[in-house]
Amino acid sequence: MQNFIIILLLALNILGFFLVFLDKYKAKNKLWRIPERSFFLLSILGGSIGVYAGLLIFHHKTRNWYFMTLIPLIIISQTVFIYYLLNK
Repeated sequence: MQNFIIILLLALNILGFFLVFLDKYKAKNKLWRIPERSFFLLSILGGSIGVYAGLLIFHHKTRNWYFMTLIPLIIISQTVFIYYLLNK
């Protein structure tokens, strides 16, 4: 079960990173964009580090305060939750 969770989180983070790249590409080329709520949903489900890394690396949505504030808060919340579970 633990291996499944690790693989799932890794896949979610890779997906989040790729979605940020894809949205940046679409923004530059004036194509249909990925809804912002998709990034937040993916972050809450466990892909927050991948999404945040993508935001920073691709310089995408870094002017939106809610991305630069809420995604790190999700990461901190998830870290505290995992710490609590492991030390219960």
